Amino acid sequence: MTMSTAARMLETYPGEPLLSASQLAECLDACFDCAQCCTACADACLAEEMVADLRACIRFNQDCADVCAMTGALLTRQTQPNVQLLRQALELCAAACAACAEECEKHAGHHEHCKVCAESCRRCEKACRDLLAAL
Repeated sequence: MTMSTAARMLETYPGEPLLSASQLAECLDACFDCAQCCTACADACLAEEMVADLRACIRFNQDCADVCAMTGALLTRQTQPNVQLLRQALELCAAACAACAEECEKHAGHHEHCKVCAESCRRCEKACRDLLAAL
């Protein structure tokens, strides 16, 4: 399996990382993948004929994408991390992902993009909860 760019960058960090590089890279990859997936799902929802029925889904997708991107950015910074802030970001990210997944799952039977997005959100939720446990 090819090492992700996040994992490769973490290995180059000259200091002592806060957490294991593999666990941190897994969460980083999940956060940034989820941010992209939620953005794409919101866009796909906007292209659906019954877009009015997907307003909540679009909103959850946009919120989740922003929270995932912010969490990934905070986790990327290894120098003198604010552990309390990281905990709060991971908790928020897990909550946003759970809410977005729940909403997307309501539409997954009719829209494949919602199914893919729900799966990405669940993966990110788990990665955030696993990293929280390691903190």
